[in-house]
Amino acid sequence: MQRLEVKVALDRQPERQADAGDLRMNLISFQVLFQCKRYAGAVSSPVIREFRGAMQGRADKGLIITTGSFTADARREATRDGAPAIDLVDGELLCQLLKERGLGVVVREVRTDEVTVDSHFLSSV
Repeated sequence: MQRLEVKVALDRQPERQADAGDLRMNLISFQVLFQCKRYAGAVSSPVIREFRGAMQGRADKGLIITTGSFTADARREATRDGAPAIDLVDGELLCQLLKERGLGVVVREVRTDEVTVDSHFLSSV
């Protein structure tokens, strides 16, 4: 088990606008703005554009995490040429990262068996 310690200055934005980002931190030598979305469906490209607008002058890098997924347009918008890149973490990747790092999850191996009925055996009985 590796242990990584990073000292960060967290700046919660309680009176922020809805699209201004959930969390800002000084990480290494650049500002990162995070936004978390609890979605059952897919995050669309307007959300990415609004978040990028909120990043202007406040952060060098963006990260949007969702419990849902991202539309193809949202993924293209996040990596659009000429605009600051925004990393996207969907629900599947979020679960994988939590599992890999053992954060908030307990992993146990489960064995399953596949059973198929033998019709020849049953017809001979």
